Parts: sequence; C-alpha cells; structure tokens
Amino acid sequence: MLGSIRAETQCTQVTDTGVSGTVMVEIGSPPTEYTLVLDTNSANTWVGARKPYVPTSSSQDTGEAVRVSYGSGGSFSGEEYTDTVSLSPGLVVEQQSIGVASSSTGLGPGVDGILGLGPVDLTVGTLSSGATIPTVVNNLFSQGTIKGNMIAISLNPSTSVPSISGSICFGKTDSNSYTGAISYAPITTTSPASTFWGIDTSFTYGAQTVLASTAGIVDHGTTLLLLATDAFQAYQRLTGGVLDPATELLKITPDQYDALQPLKFDVGGTQFSLTPNAQIWPRSLNSQIGGSPDGIYLIVSDMKGPSGQGLDFMIGYQVLKRFYTVLDTANARVGFATTRYTDATTN
Repeated sequence: MLGSIRAETQCTQVTDTGVSGTVMVEIGSPPTEYTLVLDTNSANTWVGARKPYVPTSSSQDTGEAVRVSYGSGGSFSGEEYTDTVSLSPGLVVEQQSIGVASSSTGLGPGVDGILGLGPVDLTVGTLSSGATIPTVVNNLFSQGTIKGNMIAISLNPSTSVPSISGSICFGKTDSNSYTGAISYAPITTTSPASTFWGIDTSFTYGAQTVLASTAGIVDHGTTLLLLATDAFQAYQRLTGGVLDPATELLKITPDQYDALQPLKFDVGGTQFSLTPNAQIWPRSLNSQIGGSPDGIYLIVSDMKGPSGQGLDFMIGYQVLKRFYTVLDTANARVGFATTRYTDATTN
C-alpha cells in the first residue's frame, strides 16, 4: 500500500518494469489502487487500460469527452471524471481530473493507465471543450500541499524486474539522492520541443560530435535514448553496432563493448557522461526485449527523422536511471545531477 513511504517525505516509490517506471496511485473514497506509467512527456492522468475505474462518493462525471494520442502510437479515449487521488499519505489531490478510458492501446500488461507529469499545455485539445487540465503537480501546488511547483525524480539501474528503483519527490529536491550540484537548463524556445520538458544540448561520442547543439526533450516515458537519424547513423558508425532484427536495437560484440567511448551531453554548462555500461541494455533483462542471453545491445536508437526539426533527441528512461532530474514548472527549467548510480556497472 501507499503507506510504505513516510508522509513527510512527500515522495512516492517508482517500480522499474524494464521499459518504464510505474507508480501506485489510489483513486476514490474508499480508494481503488491503480498501477500507472510514469510519463513526463504527457500531462493527462487516466485509468482503465486494465482494471476498470471504480466510481465512489468522491467521483464526479464532468460530461466531457477526453482523448489523447501518443507519439509512440498508443492512445486512449473515454470520459473525464474528477476524483480524489492519493500518491502517498502526504500527497492527496482533491478534484483531480481523471480520464476514464473506454478504449486504449499501447500499454503493456499489468498497467492501468498513465500518470501525466508533463507541462500542462500538453492537455490542450484533449477535452471536448478545449480547456486545459491542471496536472496532479499543479493541483498539489495550488491546493497548498507542496511548497514548490516542481518534481524531482531519482532512479537507479535494475538487474531484475519488477523492482523498486527510486522515487518521485513533489515540491522539493532531496540532497540525499544526488551527488555534486544540480545543473539547470532553461526550457528551450525551439518548437515543438518547447512544449515539453525540452532543453538545448549537443551529444559527443568520444571526441566526435554526433549531434550539434539543438533542441530535444527529457522524457521518462520513452524507454531509449533516441537521436535524429543523421546523429544515430554517426553513432552507429563510431560504435560499429549492427541492427539486430530481433530487438531492433544495435548489437555489438564484446570487443566493441570494450572499445566504447563515453557519450556526453551538456545541461546548463555541465557535461554529463554516459559510460560504456550506461549505453547498453541491462544484460540480465535481455529476454524482455527478445534478445539473446549473452547479447550486448545499445540503448541509442533512431528517431527516424533528420536533425533540424525542432525535436532532435529524446533522453529516455534507460538514460535517466543514471541521473537525478528536476522538472521545475515554476522556473521553466530542467535540472540534472549525478548520482551514486551514474557510473554503475550493473548493466
């Protein structure tokens, strides 16, 4: 149950499923517990993909139709309710908008819906009325439950799933979860990345720039590190990876793994580095992606579009396990810091 985290921390646990993180959320009075995907690339919170929504005394049907389509190809459509949402004993939102799906696609087994933690403007056009929807973070802040309109996410690499792999703290950062200082970058002004948790950065592999300074997004709901096609092809040439048809990932030999160079990106003037081990899929979880037990697969993949489109990279979940991230609505910025897992060799 949600009481496993102390209320005063204002944090809730994240469970690693390999391809994404999930959180346990209670909705209603009396509550029903749902497993929701942690998604910072969307802002609608919804249920009904697996376990049906249970209306209770706190439920109110707004009469609005709601529909969201995701870049991954998934979608949901249904009806909007407002209800009491509990993220932990100290994190209770009153009258939170909840999408109740009558149909949905794209979610894996064991998941009931999505906890949308993206910027509120991502809800534009999702309701039949055209109104925007305050996210759970917006409402926690406006209702006075948290002091800051922001979240901080701490994750770590896992060798088995499902397993507890970190937490989300609402309204503040936790100095025990990161090392050094948090470096902040403003939200990019380049569209369409500016609509999301978008920043400007470049990517360098070893001494070679594979993607010059450009706009992209930080997204806990995307599994891999996606790069524009020209940058991906440059990375493929430099690593020697060969596209594996079974996993649709680049596969490398043990010798190529030994020769991997750091893949670096900049946030707010601070350079962050993906070690060789951080660039590969966790080998203990190869079966989850259809890979061979002894295969070595890279987590860098192709966005399938050229750079210069205003959204040239997506820093996804497997990368973000290595860093502490702060998504700060109040100051329109994204923060990164290293953690004790940044240089882990568990993969």
